Formats: sequence, C-alpha cells, structure tokens
Amino acid sequence: MIFSRAIQRAALTTVVLSASALTVSASAATAPTSTVTAPASAVTVPALAQAAEMPPACQSALLDTLEKFPVVDYTVPEKVQNTALVEFLNLSDADQAVFTAAACTAWNNWATANGKAVADDLDTRYRAAAAPVCNKFARSTLATIKKYAPNIPAETRELERVAKKVWAATMQKLETQATNADCKSTYNTVKAGW
Repeated sequence: MIFSRAIQRAALTTVVLSASALTVSASAATAPTSTVTAPASAVTVPALAQAAEMPPACQSALLDTLEKFPVVDYTVPEKVQNTALVEFLNLSDADQAVFTAAACTAWNNWATANGKAVADDLDTRYRAAAAPVCNKFARSTLATIKKYAPNIPAETRELERVAKKVWAATMQKLETQATNADCKSTYNTVKAGW
C-alpha cells in the first residue's frame, strides 16, 4: 500500500505541480487530505528507482506535495492519474534534469505557503463545474492553474515547462482514448494548457 500511495502521489504531483504552475491535485481514497482517489494500476518498479535518484527536495515535492493541498471534494480520475504517471515516467533525460534541489525547494516552500488557498480554489471550482467527472476535474484544474501559475517562484519555471508538456500529452492521450463524447470534448478543450 505504501508503494502504491507513493507512486500515486508522484503521478498526481505532475498534475498538481501543473495546477499551481507546475501541475495538479485530487481527493483521497486513503486519507481525507490526500488528493488521490484510487490506486494507479500502471505502476512499475522503475518509478521508485527514478524518484530515488532525485535530490531529496524533489523526492519531497513528488511524494509530499499533495499533503500540502488539503482538498475536500476535488478529485483526479484514476485514468488521468495513470496516464500522467506514464507521461512522467517517459520524460527525457533533459526534462528530468530540471528537477534540481533549488527548483524543488522553491516549489515545496511555495506549496506550503499557498496550499490551503489552492485547495480551496480547486474545491470551489470542482463543485461548480458541470458533470461528468472528467469535465469537473479538467476545467477546475486548468482554471486553478491559470490563477496561480503567475505567482510561482521563478526558480520553478523549468519545472512548469515540463509540467505543461506532461499536461498536454496526458490530455491528448485521454482525448484519443475517451469513449464519452463530453470527456473527449473537455480533454480537447483543455489540452493546450495554461
């Protein structure tokens, strides 16, 4: 369970870090303040090996950030988590190189200082968005990202660039795979990002 939770957090942080100018977050199956709703089924052992090679601040950014965003209702669908995880694991060496101690420390500090406000915004937007869940997630996430992205520290801009890349690729794949017309339309609408 710990392995699965750590991987879920790593995948979703890419979305949380995006959502706040790096990416996204969600609500929990295992803990009320977590942002993960279901186990990521596309988990592989290389994910832990890759995360272990990162500076400690980046490991914290990937594994602990979601605890800094105490959402109540906002959720990230499992399919989004899994797709984002695959995109994250497939980052090039150059993209992985942006996960520096300075950038991740800046992100951790920003997330600690702004996590409650971001979580409240995500929850409010999620509650107000129209169903289905894919639409609620995508539109609330993107709106919150757009609101908070201009305020993230300059040191995190390269992380944001990578997060945008992961977001766009994830939304494109979800659009292609979607069988629900509303979800297909939503993913198409938000894939350009912020």
